[in-house]
Amino acid sequence: MKGGLILSWLVIVLVLLWAVVPGVFTGYDPIAGVPAEKLQAPGAEHLFGTDAVGRDMFARVVHGAVHSLSGAFVAVAVGLVLGTLLGLLAGSAGGVLDAVVMRVVDVLLSVPGLLLALTVIILLGPGTVNVAIAVGIGSVAAFVRLSRSEVVRVRRTDYVEAAFGSGGRFPVVLWRHVLPNSLGPVIALAALQFGVAILAISTLGFLGYGAEPPTPEWGLLIAEGRNYLATSWWLTTLPGAVVVAVVLAASRISRSIAKEGP
Repeated sequence: MKGGLILSWLVIVLVLLWAVVPGVFTGYDPIAGVPAEKLQAPGAEHLFGTDAVGRDMFARVVHGAVHSLSGAFVAVAVGLVLGTLLGLLAGSAGGVLDAVVMRVVDVLLSVPGLLLALTVIILLGPGTVNVAIAVGIGSVAAFVRLSRSEVVRVRRTDYVEAAFGSGGRFPVVLWRHVLPNSLGPVIALAALQFGVAILAISTLGFLGYGAEPPTPEWGLLIAEGRNYLATSWWLTTLPGAVVVAVVLAASRISRSIAKEGP
């Protein structure tokens, strides 16, 4: 199991390096192609082969990491901040506020995440940032439910009651005692949602709601290669394998964080 966790971290670190310093891993231009080298199979010169206009697919996957990962970070940040805040307020205040928030959460959880994201995109319009925000809004309900349950658990502990009994103000006790001690499972969910966000952003990019061509975004790369699937399998298989590897790595890291929590 340790080996799997180490491998997962290596995958995440590798794609993060792709996003930060892509030039270290490839010297090919991800936008400009050489028509004479179109649709070449993977080999020593082109690790992931070339596409229909002669662009190096490995270079496009490497340079596409920044678009997919930054979108996933924005999506997780939106879900984490909004969801944790609403869960903290609902779990600590209780009463009518708790009932209203949780009923809204129940409604959101009954709607498939992809459908909810598509609804938000229709309102905001297509684009990389809007797709990330839409995916983040789709994950808010899961963060609210988990955060609220953890806040309710911590709120009833002796040290929190002692903090209130000693004259601690409500916002101060929430910030110093309740919030830090209820974040463990929420952070584990954030790690899981990172992989889910990459998959969702790639799916929306595949459907045409994300980055515009010739931007090397992972979902768009898979979409561009689907017309050549019968003859040039690498155009969809290899970018898809990268997406699957990142999602599985994030899921494995999430399970590890959850096990280490209280």
